Amino acid sequence: MSQKKIHEDQKYVDGLVNNNAFIIQAIYDKFAPKVINYIKQNSGDADNAQDIIQDTIITIYNQGSQKGLQLTCPFDAYFFLLCKRKWLNVLKKSNNKEVTINEETLSKDDDAYQLSFETSVFEDKQKLFNQMFQKLGDACKDLLQATFKIKSMEEVAKSLNVSYAYARKKKSLCIGQLTKLVKESPTFNQLNY
Repeated sequence: MSQKKIHEDQKYVDGLVNNNAFIIQAIYDKFAPKVINYIKQNSGDADNAQDIIQDTIITIYNQGSQKGLQLTCPFDAYFFLLCKRKWLNVLKKSNNKEVTINEETLSKDDDAYQLSFETSVFEDKQKLFNQMFQKLGDACKDLLQATFKIKSMEEVAKSLNVSYAYARKKKSLCIGQLTKLVKESPTFNQLNY
């Protein structure tokens, strides 16, 4: 399997991850107008477009910082596809019916389609995880949040003022409970494309 070449537009993903104000402004200046125009032409307004753009930037930031997103296509195509998918989902939810995507308005870049699909799946999985995480008890949430921030279980146990053995056992039980909640969710099977 050949390794795909990282696109020069990776600078936009890296800029978001590093919270580079210049890059973030460049994204708004260069790529937002196309999205705003598209949403205005498809039952939306400028406020809707700004919400979609902001949500997409957060999604790309999360994908870049948590999964090391490597852009193999132009940022413009990737960004537009993500925004378009988000807007179509908004329309679909508000109309409670299927929405047809007119693919002719998109750049025919296979990498952009693939990356935007993967990012959408990642975002949906993150939302499901966060929803189920909120259903855990406070003790489990505290323990798991500590393990997300602190890598050493000894330090986690110390920070929570519990024994190392208890922290390990409780972490295992909490992860098991979270996994069960995720797998029992009706959304879970829809995410396993």
